[in-house]
Amino acid sequence: MNSRERILAAINHQQPDRVPIDLGAHGSSGLSFVAYHNLVRYLGMEHLPNQVHDVVQQLSQPPMELLDFFGADVLDVGRHFNQVPGYWHEIELLKGVPAQYPHWFKPEKQPDGSWLAPNKDGLFVGKMPFGATFFDQLIFPWKDGFPDDFSCFWEDSKKTVWGGMGFTPYDWMDEPNFWEMLREKTIDLRSKTNKALMLSVGCNLFENGTFIRRIDNFLMDLFLQPETVHRYLDSLLERHLDFLGKVCASVGDVVDILKFGDDLGTNTGPFFPAETYAEFFKPRHKQLTDYAKKHSSAHTMLHVCGGIYELIPELIEAGFEIINPVQISAINMEPQRLKREFGKELTFWGGGCDTKTILNNATPQQVKDHVKRNLEVFYNDGGFVFNQVHNIMPDVPPQNIVAMFEAVKEFGK
Repeated sequence: MNSRERILAAINHQQPDRVPIDLGAHGSSGLSFVAYHNLVRYLGMEHLPNQVHDVVQQLSQPPMELLDFFGADVLDVGRHFNQVPGYWHEIELLKGVPAQYPHWFKPEKQPDGSWLAPNKDGLFVGKMPFGATFFDQLIFPWKDGFPDDFSCFWEDSKKTVWGGMGFTPYDWMDEPNFWEMLREKTIDLRSKTNKALMLSVGCNLFENGTFIRRIDNFLMDLFLQPETVHRYLDSLLERHLDFLGKVCASVGDVVDILKFGDDLGTNTGPFFPAETYAEFFKPRHKQLTDYAKKHSSAHTMLHVCGGIYELIPELIEAGFEIINPVQISAINMEPQRLKREFGKELTFWGGGCDTKTILNNATPQQVKDHVKRNLEVFYNDGGFVFNQVHNIMPDVPPQNIVAMFEAVKEFGK
């Protein structure tokens, strides 16, 4: 099998020839710029640039040489947009870790050592405190209450970190020919690789409420002013469907996976009961996945963090084929339970290595043993793509990253 065939076999619950691998194909499967810096030096690959494509989370885009070294099978479409002259410039946000950033990202260092990052309008929307390694959101535009008219949503969302500091390819959306460019570049990327292609489309419902209202407010809104929340979500869904329509028309026949996003869980369970998900979010998620399946050939992934066991049957009915990051350290998210109960209906994209305690603290041999135990559960009968649980953080030793991928390569031999 080539990489694309391997990924598609796994999604279709067929046994691939080996474990499919993702590293950095989306914003929850990658490497902190610090972890990347340490890794390429450990591997003797200092010639590889440290290009931070996700400036909010400070994630480095793995170069093709590194992806091939670890046997990765899937690519983010956005990477084909940022390899143009003048796109990158160098900044050293953390002493001793120089990196390249998109030309539009121009943070300003403060007297206390923190960094403030502006959106394209010059408004500071993110802050990286001294000693931190990612940007926190500074402004919650509707924290004092919903407006009467939701037409200001997109303009106000530019004041949030995710709306104000985008990532490729969407940092090109101001270009008048963006959708034609997206199609052209995605087809070109397809012609140059046999790896599967993923495009993140977001279309967040719950999370957009938390970004603009603040999470504590929006959680209360669900129970204290449900009618207003329904009106807001209807307005948001209309905008998402319009956006998704443009995505599908542009590259729906070219990309293999469309990644949606909505973190719905904590370490100790969902943010809210399954009944609340079913009332507010499930019908609207279903409209999004139905549209994607009708107007594209791509598979549907939902990035959804936390202990979401109680919500998984609802997510399946909502039309999601794949979930990520499969947070196996959260309550009720044990690999055996997930594979036994949902393995015939869902593809688990992640869950291969716990990043909360194992990848950062264990010995390389303990990492290997842990990964192989998880593979014994997840790999059989397809329905699994290897990925560590969420991004590789700055405190992860490079030898543990290497051990993790060595375990995948050794598995089954």
